Amino acid sequence: MTLAQQLREAILAAPLETSNFAETPQAGTLYLPPSHLKALRLDAHIVVGGRGVGKSFWTAALQSNPLRKQLGAAVTELQDIEVSAGFSNAEAIENYPNADVFAAFLDQNGAPYDLWRAVILRWVALKAAESIPNASWQATVDWLKQKPEDAARLMQRPRGWKGLILFDALDRTSTDWRRMDDIVRGLLRAALWLKAFPGLYAKVFLREDQAERTVFNFPDASKLTATKSDLAWARHDLHGLLWQRLINAPGTHGEQMRSVCTNMEQEAWWHIATDMKSESEAQKKAFEALAGPWMGRDRRRGVPYTWSVGHLADGRGQTSPRSFLAAIRRAAEDSSERYPQHDYALHFESIKRGIQKASEIRVQEIAEDYPWVPDVLTTLSGMNVPIDFDAVIAKWEEKFPGGAQGISTTQLPAQHVDRGWDGVREDLQRLGLLEVRKDGRIDMPDLYRVGFGLGRRGGVKPKN
Repeated sequence: MTLAQQLREAILAAPLETSNFAETPQAGTLYLPPSHLKALRLDAHIVVGGRGVGKSFWTAALQSNPLRKQLGAAVTELQDIEVSAGFSNAEAIENYPNADVFAAFLDQNGAPYDLWRAVILRWVALKAAESIPNASWQATVDWLKQKPEDAARLMQRPRGWKGLILFDALDRTSTDWRRMDDIVRGLLRAALWLKAFPGLYAKVFLREDQAERTVFNFPDASKLTATKSDLAWARHDLHGLLWQRLINAPGTHGEQMRSVCTNMEQEAWWHIATDMKSESEAQKKAFEALAGPWMGRDRRRGVPYTWSVGHLADGRGQTSPRSFLAAIRRAAEDSSERYPQHDYALHFESIKRGIQKASEIRVQEIAEDYPWVPDVLTTLSGMNVPIDFDAVIAKWEEKFPGGAQGISTTQLPAQHVDRGWDGVREDLQRLGLLEVRKDGRIDMPDLYRVGFGLGRRGGVKPKN
């Protein structure tokens, strides 16, 4: 077996999956970009990021004592703290309501602020080994409203512990924009209320579109927004994460990768060396060992190190680790199938197909989060970008003769559909699916263009 084949097999054996459904991440997958350090600190109450950037990963990781210890000196304040989930993508009805409870509660004109405070009160009571009404969430809210002094005493009682409560996956609280915003706004008010009690902290993970709406429209919200931190990934962070996963591949596969990448061993796990955490010559050479120097036969086609990340960016220039790792894994699979004798583990044509796969996954995710988006963007399949917006409107009106209001989805419609096609375009632009050039033409980043079947001269081709 050649070295290229060995490295290819090692990539396929490495833990490159990034989706998290509340399970505790493997210790070897833990990578802390410097930009995420602020987000993990206790005084960062609002953490904002798009899908696939690590919100659910950190929600799960922070609940693990061993993983918090692994963060070590970087976030020392997390070492001796009790961490719990106040909402996540895993059902835990004793700890927090689900979407059905929220719907029934709001149908009875309940205030989300009170329901979220009930979540916090149950958490504090459990840690304090005290009993409060918990036969139902309504019962806990009723106790809070009818016995406010008892609730206040519970919160003000001296504690021998510090606590952090995490709130993630808030899009699962409702399928109605207005209700979701009311629920999130109520949570943010509850997080502000919690700030009054020393030693207790809330951390709320929001999608970018949630943070950009009206959820901060309440008095003193600036005390929370001042703590806001973004989960962004620079190119060197994505490559650092990739190598952190590769050097911890099982058995001889990990050994193979560690021979390429500078590393060190800590507490039974391998960690990349400092020079692999920045855009260094070491990082560039390591990826070149996997993918070669060029995206073709010569330098005119670009460099894989930069090309692989750049073609996965959304309209705001952000590339998620989920998209990047999915593209690399698919590139390794395709190289094994089509180019088994290639001199490098990743063939440049396979990297392009990896982009196609990542685009497919991202389009599926967008369809889950925003069911109306495929309705309007699949209509543009076969067109080439950049393109005049008038041509886009013509395509949309052909499919939806009743105008923007005719978009068929009933769940989470375009937020500004009442403004017509301009409102739909604004929503697509805000989500990073469209870009508007200086000359007014509409462009679409490859991450979405490929998956929705649009073309670009000289760009990655959509999958047939």
